[in-house]
Amino acid sequence: MKINQILKSKGIIAREYKKKGKTIVINTNKGKYIYKEGKINPQILNYLKSRSFDYLPFFLNNQDESYQLTNYIEDLNIPKEQKILDLIKLVALLHSKTTHYKEIDLDYYEEIYEDLDNNLNYLYIYYTDLITIIESKVYMSPSELLLARNITKIYDTISENKKRLDYWHENIKEKRKERRVVLHNNLKLEHFLESDTSYLVSWDKSKIGSPIFDLYKLYQNHALEFDFKTILNEYENIYPLLKEEKELLFILISQIDLVNFDDSEYINCKKISKMIDKIYKTEMLILPKESKNRAE
Repeated sequence: MKINQILKSKGIIAREYKKKGKTIVINTNKGKYIYKEGKINPQILNYLKSRSFDYLPFFLNNQDESYQLTNYIEDLNIPKEQKILDLIKLVALLHSKTTHYKEIDLDYYEEIYEDLDNNLNYLYIYYTDLITIIESKVYMSPSELLLARNITKIYDTISENKKRLDYWHENIKEKRKERRVVLHNNLKLEHFLESDTSYLVSWDKSKIGSPIFDLYKLYQNHALEFDFKTILNEYENIYPLLKEEKELLFILISQIDLVNFDDSEYINCKKISKMIDKIYKTEMLILPKESKNRAE
């Protein structure tokens, strides 16, 4: 169904359309609305309502329809450093309100372990093959030279994460329950709005899972922009992570990106530089916390 038909069926007349990312802002005779393709899981939406988590936009469409039509929320001009802290507090509230425990079978953690271990092995082989090709050249490009100068750090990071994974696996393999929450599952600063109250928008990827996956997604999207030590502390002041959750979170955020050389030399250098910066920033975040956790 076309957007015009959808609006007319609700007695709304469109006057202007403006594309904003994956959404369309619609100016109408009854004010502004947001249209986006993709539906929200109705069970999750009902669960959020039952748990009095009200920080969502108002949906004008039925839950079984393949689009979202919501009220337009005017976002206040707040410094992004403050906004990310307000976001993480709301995420901690979301997780605290929707916490429950699920029985798991013997294979559950084994599959996670095997997937992560296979990924680490693949990364090691990938970068070994890549550096072998690079070092065989008479002249390296700037991006190749940048990778070659940091290859030892890449190997060390993979090795340390392998030890981290084995340690987590040894301590988790007898567990028979997992703490689960509603995950927004697409956390980034642009999906958090502050107006009369705080709102999380863009819920079409939401699901049930371990709380660490929202933190992992947020880190993937903003690792180099903010002080995540402060962000994680703010989150845990409201919703402390379990020891095994924090260990798995550190394993996930320590995974090295797979960088190829398919783009321009300038872009290749940027990608490798970003990867190396992320390695060092992640190391600074997790090493002090790991030492403390293992001492306990």
